[in-house]
Amino acid sequence: MVEESKSLQTHNTNEERGNVDNVDPIFSTGAGINEETIRKISLAKQEPEWMLALRLKAYQIYLNMPLPSFGPDLSPIDLDNIKYFQRATNHVARQWEDVPDTIKETFERIGVPEAERAYLAGSAAQYESEAVYSNLKHDLESQGIIFMDTDSALREHPDLVKQYFGTLISASDNKFAALNTAVWSGGTFLYVPKGVHADVPIQSYFRINAGRTGQFERTLIIVDEGGSVNYVEGCTAPNYSEDSLHAAVVEVFVKPGGYCRYTTIQNWSTNVYSLETKRARAEEAASMEWVDGNLGSKVTMKYPSIFLAGRGATGSMLSIAAAGKDMHQDTGAKMIHMAPDTHSTIISKAICHDGGRADYRGLVKYTKRAARAHSHVECDTILMDNQSSSDTFPVNDIATSDGTIEHEARVSKVSEEKLYYLESRGLDEETATQLIVMGFLDPFTKQLPMEYAVELNRLIKFQMVGSVG
Repeated sequence: MVEESKSLQTHNTNEERGNVDNVDPIFSTGAGINEETIRKISLAKQEPEWMLALRLKAYQIYLNMPLPSFGPDLSPIDLDNIKYFQRATNHVARQWEDVPDTIKETFERIGVPEAERAYLAGSAAQYESEAVYSNLKHDLESQGIIFMDTDSALREHPDLVKQYFGTLISASDNKFAALNTAVWSGGTFLYVPKGVHADVPIQSYFRINAGRTGQFERTLIIVDEGGSVNYVEGCTAPNYSEDSLHAAVVEVFVKPGGYCRYTTIQNWSTNVYSLETKRARAEEAASMEWVDGNLGSKVTMKYPSIFLAGRGATGSMLSIAAAGKDMHQDTGAKMIHMAPDTHSTIISKAICHDGGRADYRGLVKYTKRAARAHSHVECDTILMDNQSSSDTFPVNDIATSDGTIEHEARVSKVSEEKLYYLESRGLDEETATQLIVMGFLDPFTKQLPMEYAVELNRLIKFQMVGSVG
């Protein structure tokens, strides 16, 4: 996978995003949404009555909830003209050879088979609304790890899904969480039993192929007491003249002494609105890490949160955002300290070029019970030209007297001194600038699996072409 950079992100450059797959869905609810649409989705999935009731209730909340009053302008999204559910195949393939050929070709291009065969514990791929491929190596399966699409989990483990679904993120959280709850499809379900360590990454891929399509995956991860997991996902879409919508909901539960790292690299095309709600809960001595890369989309609004609910819980967020022409990245994190001796770290890095905009929007909150809490926040942005812009919107809500919080923010341009030094050593301006930017991103790339770090560097360099000078 490292060899010629064959993973998911490689195949979403501007020149390759036009590779629209010639796949006709076997079932679609068509454009638009109403109560009948939701009933059709639930019936097609043969869901229990309680899930249909939850969907219908969420739909009513969605109808009565306004768009967010902050951040980027979302009014151009034509919610009445989105295709809310499309099924590309009639089953989830457990073996790679069982995937339909046209879909298989897509995922071969973006590296699913290489990833699965090379080193990954498991791999799942979602195409449009539903998963089309899911596999888990037998050695981890024998330890009791459950890894499948959320639709399959609802059928095979209904009590476990019902216990956790919507308990961290309810439909009333925001308009797009309500929409997701009403029309959700696919996503990842991952359960790690007590004391079990998934030592190699478990990976998922999400692809939007058709124009004016919504993808509403619902991901649910439970790491039981003393367990650990490293979950990695990538997202891609080809270019279209019509806007598409990605509105995911992710809930992660880390039990006492557990550990979870959730890594996302998103390289949507520049006509996708990516509006996500991600939240985790870390119990006593548990650790939750978000590693988040946003390299594409017309608009991104994403603020992964961690409720530090148990004594000694730790949480971290490490993110990068790259915003180019006609792109607005509005990203950040929320750390809610609810118990003594909790610690959190937020490191946010952004690159703006060709008139792009990247904003940081975050919250650090200490409740009265958060004695001796500590939090450190860093926001760094590099502006590549005078047309690009960046703002920071931090909120610190402190209700305890003996916690500590640190916050620093910097917005700068590429250092003239560093450029001069590198050019004096024989490098041209573009190469020198790329080296400086790669050094700026080094804390992020160090946290990625090697092939993802290679891909990230390649994508950043690709985006930077022509933006110097």
